[in-house]
Formats: sequence, structure tokens, C-alpha cells
Amino acid sequence: MAEKHVYKDAPISASVFNELNRLVWGPNLKEDVFRRWSQGFVFSEDEPTALVQFEGGPCAIIAPLQGFLLKYAIFKYGDVNWRFVSTYEASLFLIHAMTEILQQCSSKSYYVAYMPTSTPDLKLADDDESSGSSYNNQDDIPKSEEENFRTNLRLARVEGLEEVDSIYRTTMNVLDQQFGVLSFLYSVLLTKGISQVKNEMEDPNEPLIDGTYGHGSQCLINLMLTGKACSNVWDNDKDISGLKLRGISTQSSVGFLTLLEHLRYCEVGWFLKCPEYPIWVIGSETHLTVLFAKERGLCSPETPEAAARRIFKSYDPEGNNFISTILLGDVLCALDLVADAEYVEVMKQKLDSEGLGIILLNTFMEEFYPDEGRSAVPEKFILYHYNGLKRSCPNGKVKFAEGNATIYEEDLKCVADATPVLTCLQTKWPSIEVNWSSDVAPSII
Repeated sequence: MAEKHVYKDAPISASVFNELNRLVWGPNLKEDVFRRWSQGFVFSEDEPTALVQFEGGPCAIIAPLQGFLLKYAIFKYGDVNWRFVSTYEASLFLIHAMTEILQQCSSKSYYVAYMPTSTPDLKLADDDESSGSSYNNQDDIPKSEEENFRTNLRLARVEGLEEVDSIYRTTMNVLDQQFGVLSFLYSVLLTKGISQVKNEMEDPNEPLIDGTYGHGSQCLINLMLTGKACSNVWDNDKDISGLKLRGISTQSSVGFLTLLEHLRYCEVGWFLKCPEYPIWVIGSETHLTVLFAKERGLCSPETPEAAARRIFKSYDPEGNNFISTILLGDVLCALDLVADAEYVEVMKQKLDSEGLGIILLNTFMEEFYPDEGRSAVPEKFILYHYNGLKRSCPNGKVKFAEGNATIYEEDLKCVADATPVLTCLQTKWPSIEVNWSSDVAPSII
């Protein structure tokens, strides 16, 4: 397979580049879409740790990276004044974020694609397929931005994360140049392995970037957040009519919430709703933004009750909030509860007293977890929201919006106006209310 070729500080071969392009863009790459993705990692003049997105499309890379960057800015270096760091410090946070995302994709070796500070006439190493390639001739005049990218992009294969960090520090001055975002995208795909990305996708013929609108697919978003290129956001794999559909299998560092869940197009599982850090990428129909807080108590470990709900739902792939009585024994086994045949039969009779052949989730929880209470989530905390698009920000300034959040008792319904950002938040906290300091809810589009 193409990703098995070994490169060291060399151009990417024509065969590998073409395979990457098909995976990313599909059979027909539109110049306009490529142009919108051709931007570097640029920090806002008004918010030192906020990345700027110039046009629609690359939020599928920028928003997850922003989430990981905030993890380092806020949580990894003590309570530094993360809103007033130097450009150099912000760049180091970015490099840490990029390195961690690559680490999620591989435990062995890493590929770093980058634009050199100059364009020396490097020759391709160990590639017999490159004899017919004209991409090494630096005298050729690029016919398009895509060919300019193809001609100058370099690739290094390294064995350790320290080397990844070193390369990014060495090339720090070009990360904000025209192809910074695309270089990192190609690094992620090569580190993961082209064939492995395709294996994890439900439809490997679907490009990672929509050819018409330039939006990144859920596969690409999940790959950035978790290192897995699956198409779904639920917990674990589901078997629907004999078809295995992959989901998220572990808790992520940065989470994901989406307006599409409110619209009932999907259900985000516990692993993405409850990440290790209180940082969530927020999905609307067309854009990705980031919501975050400094309160670590928002990310408490999974309770036995939450685990029970998650496991019960794994046997309910259609989301009906009930299971067939014949699955009760399997659920009890998965939860390490008593599951001998005699006991299971007794519980079937009790939980399905009407003989309907089903057991409701609420009935199950009341029987086995009667003391389920509210988790120890803070009732009041400060939320921040990031939107990298200047046109979506007040006065065209990319700054973090700040709001005071309150989580009420779950039987109290929030009476605040249902803005898109609040509606999205309520998929995690149904009774949350947020008073934004600007009196205007931030845009998630």
C-alpha cells in the first residue's frame, strides 16, 4: 500500500499524493474549494490563543485544533494568564496540540508534511514509482495553487513525538503560511495510514471534504478528535440488521456536541459528550465552533449509573429506550451484575409484568440503580465560546465570548430564548441557561 513507502525530508511521490487527493477531495478537485482550504494557522489580533478562519470549510481542522490548543493553554501549564500569552507561547500550544492529534492516530511512527522555509531540489527517497513524476523539477512553473502545494510539500517520517515537536518548532515560521492547514491534514492522514482511514469509514468512496461546499465530513472531525475515522458519534459499534456501524470507543480529550442531535438526526454518545477536559467542538449544519470552561468539575468520571445507561443503549441500536427481554441476561453480564439463568427469568417477569417482550430503560434503572442522583456538576460556572470566522463575530473580531451558565434542577425547564448555541448545549445539560456578557448569544454558524 502507498503509505508503506518510507520518506525522509523528501517530496511526496505522485502516486501517494494522488491517493491522498482522492481520499480528501474525491475525483474532482474544485479550485474554489482548494483555495478556501489554503490558509495557515493564524492567531487573532484580539485574542492571542484564538485561531482565525478566513473562509468556510477548514473548520473541520481548525476547530478541533483550537480545542486541543486550549487544553494546553488552560490546563497543562498551571493557571497562566491564557488570554494574554505571547505569539511564541501560543505557537507552542499549537504545536503541542498538533503533536497530540498525530499521537492519537499512531503508536509507532509519524509522518509530518510541511512546507519548507526554502524550496531546495530534494530528491525522493526509496520510491521506485516516481520515475515518471515531474513534481521534483523546481524549474516548472506551477499551473495552480494545488500544483504549487503538490510541488513544494515535503514529508518526514519520524519515530518519536520529540522529533515531531522538533520539526514543527523548526518550521514554526511557515505554519501560518498559505498551506499550513492542508499540510497538517495530510500529516494526519499519512500518520493514520490511507488504507486504515478507508477501513474505518463507512463509505471509503466518500471524500473527507465535500467537493461542492468544502465542508469536512464527520469522519474527518472524528479523526481529528479521537484518532478514529468513523462516521458516527454514538458510543461503541452497533449492529443494525446485520450491518456493523462503528462508533466512538473511548473517552476523548476534547468532546463534541451538535445541533443535529436536537433535530434528531443523530445521538451523541457519552464518550464525546463527557470528554476528559471541559472543551467541546460544537457542530451546526454548516460550521464548527468551540465551547469551553475552566471548571474541571464539568468532566467528572463516568458514574455507575451513566455506565449502565450507556451499556443498556448499546443493546438498543435504534434508540427506542427499551430492549427485548431476551437481552436482559447479556446486559446484566456486561454490567457485572448477577446474571444466572434463574435470576434473569425472575427479573424478566418483574420488569416486563405485562408480557410485552420489552424492558424499558427507566424501569431497568429504577430496579437496579434506585439511588441514581444528580452528578456533582457545578451549578454555576463561566462558559467561553470560540468562532474562528471573522464574519460571524461581533465587529469582525475573533474573540472568546463569555457567559455565566446556570444548571437548574432537571425538572425545571429553562425559559430563556432558544438560541442555536443554547439548544446545542441543552443536548448535554437540558436545564442549562447562559447569560452572555454581550447580551447577544454567540453565533455557531
